[in-house]
Amino acid sequence: MEERNNLYPIFLKTKNLHVLIVGGGFVAEEKLTFLLKSSPDAKVTMVSPMFRDGTITLAKKGDVALVEDTYNKSYLNGKHIVVATTDVPEVNIDVWKDCRAEAKLVNVADNPPYCDFYMGGIVTKGHVKVAISTNGKSPTTAKRLRQFFEDVIPENVDDLVKNLNEYRKTIKGDFEQKVETLNEFTKGLISKKES
Repeated sequence: MEERNNLYPIFLKTKNLHVLIVGGGFVAEEKLTFLLKSSPDAKVTMVSPMFRDGTITLAKKGDVALVEDTYNKSYLNGKHIVVATTDVPEVNIDVWKDCRAEAKLVNVADNPPYCDFYMGGIVTKGHVKVAISTNGKSPTTAKRLRQFFEDVIPENVDDLVKNLNEYRKTIKGDFEQKVETLNEFTKGLISKKES
């Protein structure tokens, strides 16, 4: 049987959740950078004995608390999502075990068997957001696809979304009728260009 990507994509309201990043090195900074780029209002706590200068600067731009300490499971209290990025495998596995015991979603960076989720490539154009996953197989492919979609999704797509939202409010009928009307109305708006 052909392999396929069985991951279920969701869009999290990170303002309503509390993210814990364990680690303060380059990988931690990278995870924080992409998280804040996509969700500037994310609520984040980072725990590490040290933080890079770039992480400190980045933290000041968002709702990010930096705690200079080694990891212990008390830091999981009140957290919903956890990302472990330390360069000590034993610490990352401890984080994973503690999260399993407390039913918290966890991602151990660069270690797929210890991940409940992956942080994929993301393209944002106003209200439109596209997330890309390669099932943890090839972050480089996700990056290339992200660049492709950034180029092909028009900058004015947000105008389309806003206008359709206003139009939707004027349509009469039940949910099914509204969907049918919108489907008919939008058929020609986003179509493949003839080559």
